Amino acid sequence: MTYAKLKRNRRKCVALTGLTPKEFEGVLSAFTQAYAEHYPAEKTMTGKPRKRQAGGGRKGRLAEMEQKLLFILVQQKTYPLQSLLGEVFGVSQSRVNEWIHRLLPILKEALEALGVLPEREPEHFAPSERRHGQRPDFIIDGTERRRQRPKNPQRQAAADSGKKKTHCDKNVVIVQAKSKRVGFLSQTYAGKTHDKKIVDTEPIAYPPDTCLSKDTGFQGYEPTGVRTRQPKKSPARGS
Repeated sequence: MTYAKLKRNRRKCVALTGLTPKEFEGVLSAFTQAYAEHYPAEKTMTGKPRKRQAGGGRKGRLAEMEQKLLFILVQQKTYPLQSLLGEVFGVSQSRVNEWIHRLLPILKEALEALGVLPEREPEHFAPSERRHGQRPDFIIDGTERRRQRPKNPQRQAAADSGKKKTHCDKNVVIVQAKSKRVGFLSQTYAGKTHDKKIVDTEPIAYPPDTCLSKDTGFQGYEPTGVRTRQPKKSPARGS
């Protein structure tokens, strides 16, 4: 898989990376800068001075910066087995593991520099949103990510979401209604954890005059000073 081919198909690019080609190019510039700061061209990966000019020797499968970004975005979006990811990009499983640990901090730093990294500390959500200067109109929801079924019976029961016999990890996200920007991402919980229990565990500080849309998973969640909206369930036919 190469970015040169993938960018020609917008739908496939979004499906595999979560970004359109235009958005990918925007992240690429910040990613390239962050990578250069961590791994200067005049030094090796271990931080030692190079004995030969940068670019010499055998070319790796992830030599271009866009391939490095594509690799880590595909890993984060699809979360495949490392052996499968290695087959897609033509590298060994051990090298996949090395690249993931090397590139994840770079991606996080690039997203933070672009101001799109969601807040993780609930008490910092309000000041973080004030810096964006957008109207405090949010949508809150729980998200589930499938995971392998734990072998331990207790962990297995905790990870069981109760939906279609799947096991998952759960987070709560708060999204800016107009721009669709993810402003807050909670810590990760076992799939059995209820949405409202998560927000009760993490007391989120909201900006003044916040309007919050929620679903029935947050029934009874009424933060102080926040106007909430919850859709009413349609009556059953014939009632």
